[in-house]
Amino acid sequence: MSRGYIHALRDLVVDVVYEEGNLEPYEILLVDNETQTPLLVDSLQAGNIAKCLNLWADKSLQKGMLVNGTGKGLEIPVGDALIGRVVDAMCRPIDGLGPLKTEGLETRSIFRLPKQSTSFAGSKPEILETGIKVIDFFTPFVKGRKIGIIGGAGVGKTVLTMELIYNIAQSGRGLSFFAGIGERIREGHELYETLKTRDLLKNTCMFFGQMDQNPVQRSLVGSAAVTLAEYFRDEQSKDILFFADNMYRFVQAKNEVSTLLDQVPSEGGYEPTIFSDVKMLQDRLSSSDKGSITAVQTIYVPADDLSDPAVQMIQHELDSTIVLSRQVAEQGIRPAVDLTQTSSSLLSPDIVGDRHYLLSVQVQSLLQKYESLKGIIAIIGENELSVTDRADYNKAKKLIQYFSQHMHVVENQVSYKGESFTLDETLKGIEEIIV
Repeated sequence: MSRGYIHALRDLVVDVVYEEGNLEPYEILLVDNETQTPLLVDSLQAGNIAKCLNLWADKSLQKGMLVNGTGKGLEIPVGDALIGRVVDAMCRPIDGLGPLKTEGLETRSIFRLPKQSTSFAGSKPEILETGIKVIDFFTPFVKGRKIGIIGGAGVGKTVLTMELIYNIAQSGRGLSFFAGIGERIREGHELYETLKTRDLLKNTCMFFGQMDQNPVQRSLVGSAAVTLAEYFRDEQSKDILFFADNMYRFVQAKNEVSTLLDQVPSEGGYEPTIFSDVKMLQDRLSSSDKGSITAVQTIYVPADDLSDPAVQMIQHELDSTIVLSRQVAEQGIRPAVDLTQTSSSLLSPDIVGDRHYLLSVQVQSLLQKYESLKGIIAIIGENELSVTDRADYNKAKKLIQYFSQHMHVVENQVSYKGESFTLDETLKGIEEIIV
């Protein structure tokens, strides 16, 4: 194995001088100290210098310390021992339940190349009902595809994600994964307690790299979670429901690391590798001939700007996008979905059937008309509209209220019970309004 020493230190970046030709990018080096501090090789420079990242943010490192190569990348154990546990990007348990039982478990590098996904051509798409009216109707939850929940701060992204986990996990289908990337510690704790109280941890794996952790770990936790999901998909032929909160924080963490490495930012101020960073992770959230990964990802919108380059880039990888609006939230409607901006490429007759598709066309037409009539009503009043326009306007108002729904996961904070609806109930309710 290669040996070397620490040549320079700057925040989380450690320059290591090593013996020629023995290191590889993404290899783990161990500092020769009491804690065996791991360093992740980011790139190899001229003069036998390896630019490394201090994974543990160890402040005790000093120039001249000896470093030993391992010949391995950042590997995590994969297997049933991680079901029901909460771990960080390096698979260290953070749930207070003691060490993982990793004896005999296979280990895998988290920097695996994505496999070729299985083609959906010729196979009938399988729709998974979520019990949430607005999602089942506007963005059908299709097995093996990707859904994004997009919105600014405080509009309900995490609550909606928790409700999806609650509704789908209790059905017992496959395994649920949750990757908390750069989000609040409180939200992770609430999700854990919710799943624990409802006895859903037995089908759930949880990875957290939250706000209190350094950007290196926050940038790696998504890859670690996907690595375990791939194992269950390929080796145990399981169908995976993968929840990531928040994909924008993944880009943000990568951007922080890029700044530490003195990389020149791209247009928009993000890291120069933003496209490959997003693409590599998204391509791994795919199906194989053994099983599937169905992904739900929240995307924070900085300053409520949907045109942000990072938001746009992530959005291009998704099959469906649910847009949460601050204006809708201020009206007291939950979930605060902007029905006119929410869209899905899966809302077609081939996938959802003629009845659902034709209803969606009618509903979108009414909602678009509602938006155009609002400006007219503000000037001349609703009574000046034609009989037809007034009827359509009132139908649209009823539809907007109809898609509001009480959530199970906030029952302990409010005075009402959570609600679930079958797709058929949702379609019947819409037909009663628009017919």
